[in-house]
Amino acid sequence: MAVILRFMDRPVLPEDEEVMSGSISHQAATHYLDVDDTRFAYRLFGSAGGTPLVLCHRFRATMDHWDPALLDILASEGPVIVFDNAGVGFSTGRAADSIAGMAAAAASFIDALGYKQVDLLGWSLGGTVAQQLALDRPQLVRRLVLAGTSPGGVPDSPRAPDKVWQVAGKPVNDDEDFLYLFFTESAVSRELGLASLRRLDRRLLESRAAVALESVQRQAAAIGAWGAGKSSAYDRLHEIKAPTLVANGVHDIMTHAYNSYVISQRVPSAQLILYPDAGHGFLFQYPKQFGKHVLEFLGPPTGAGE
Repeated sequence: MAVILRFMDRPVLPEDEEVMSGSISHQAATHYLDVDDTRFAYRLFGSAGGTPLVLCHRFRATMDHWDPALLDILASEGPVIVFDNAGVGFSTGRAADSIAGMAAAAASFIDALGYKQVDLLGWSLGGTVAQQLALDRPQLVRRLVLAGTSPGGVPDSPRAPDKVWQVAGKPVNDDEDFLYLFFTESAVSRELGLASLRRLDRRLLESRAAVALESVQRQAAAIGAWGAGKSSAYDRLHEIKAPTLVANGVHDIMTHAYNSYVISQRVPSAQLILYPDAGHGFLFQYPKQFGKHVLEFLGPPTGAGE
C-alpha cells in the first residue's frame, strides 16, 4: 500500500482576494440534459481536451455553491463539469435517499453526456457519492479525489459536535454558520472564509439556488445510513483501483480528518494531504493550493475521455 502524507506550510495571510470579471466558471452557461424522468442542470467549461473532471457537491449545495476561485484553477488545464444531481438545485426528479441511488443518478448523467471515462472530485456528501460510483463503475473513473469525506462506518471515528447538525440543519444559514461549519476560529481562516463566501455571492445573489426541503431530508437520511455503516464503503475501500487523492483540513469538525486517514490506509493507491488551520471548507480556504495539488495529481491531459 503506497500512502504519501503531506502537510502544507502555514501560509502568510494574503490581501482580500477578488474574483476577476473574466472568471471562466462565472461566465459558463447552464445546460440541461434529459435522462429518463430527470432533467439534469450542468455547466461544462475549461480547456478543451483531456479527461473531464466531474465535481460532486456537499450536503445542501448546488452547482452555484462551488467557489469560482477553485473552479478556475481546475479549469485551467482541462474540462470541468459541475452539475446538480437529481432533485437538487436546478435539476428535476426526486433526490435519492441513499448514497447508492445518488451515485446511480450521477452515473446516468455522465453516461448520457457520452463519456466512457472521467475523473471525479467529491466533497463531503459528494465524496461518498464518488466512492460509491468508483466501486459500482470502476471502468468509468480514471482518477478519484476525495475531499473532506468519510467511507462511513469507521470504527472509533470521532463524532461531530452536536452543534454541527444543529447549525447545518437550520432552514437558512448565515455567514457565522458557514464560518463555524467550514473554517476554524483563527483570524486567518475566518478572513479567508469570508472571502470565499463573497466569491460565492456572485452567482448565488442572482440565482438564489437552494436545495428543497424534501431533498435535504432525503440527503440527511442517506448520510445517516452511510455514517452508521448500513450502506458504507468502509469494508470495500480495498476494491477501489483508481489512483486516489484524499484531502482534508486538520481541524474539520464536520467530518474528522481521521476518516481521511482511514481512507488513505485502505485504498491501495491513495495519497493524503492535510491542510493546516483549516476545516471542512479547506478547499475554499486554499483554492489555489488545493487546485494545484489536484491538477498535479490528475496529471497531463490523457485524451478526450470518450
